[in-house]
Amino acid sequence: MSRTYFSKQTFAFLNALAQNNERAWFEQHQQEYEDFVRTPALDFISDMSDEMPAISRHFLAQPKKVGGSLMRVQRDTRFSKDKTPYKTNIGIQFRHEVGKDVHAPGYYLHIEPGECFIGIGLWRPEADALFRIRTAIVEKPEAWLAARDDKAFRKLFTLEGDTLANAPRGFAKDHPLVSDLKYKDFIGMSALPQSTITSGQLREQVVAQFRAAAPYMRFLCQALELKF
Repeated sequence: MSRTYFSKQTFAFLNALAQNNERAWFEQHQQEYEDFVRTPALDFISDMSDEMPAISRHFLAQPKKVGGSLMRVQRDTRFSKDKTPYKTNIGIQFRHEVGKDVHAPGYYLHIEPGECFIGIGLWRPEADALFRIRTAIVEKPEAWLAARDDKAFRKLFTLEGDTLANAPRGFAKDHPLVSDLKYKDFIGMSALPQSTITSGQLREQVVAQFRAAAPYMRFLCQALELKF
């Protein structure tokens, strides 16, 4: 059953926040944030909690205001030169049940004026996780290539993320998959038009793309000895 979550007002609020990124303005427009951002995002997450078990029972959709699938609107400015207090996007992550933060394996929806996309995989994994994935690529190259090059997956997603300039320490410089071993992120990205975000087809589209990413996500989970 189709359902519309986000609207033109959602993007209007995010645009206005980008132009007025300060606490006084946000406090004055708190109700707009609730009406056009947080409430529809929590509704979307709640409905996705019915969908995720068919994608994987080990990735969670948690419709909580704090500590769930909806990422905080407040920015962590402690180590950043940019001291603006708020994020000007909506970030929704369905992370693995063992994950504690955004660096865990997950499915992600990003909503921002001019940049909406679906992401899957691991962003900035810790050193141990990165080593395990690289080791799995070396030890099971056929399984990796089957996951990486799966037709349904690659039709929708491109592999992106930062890479090392050279082969990672402990891995052969002339390995046939050295270009994959250089990845510091193991993520797939798929752009979405803003019209999809504000349409009744958003959930259906997200579910279809999450399903298509199953081979890639399964490989990553198996490499990390996580259930998929």
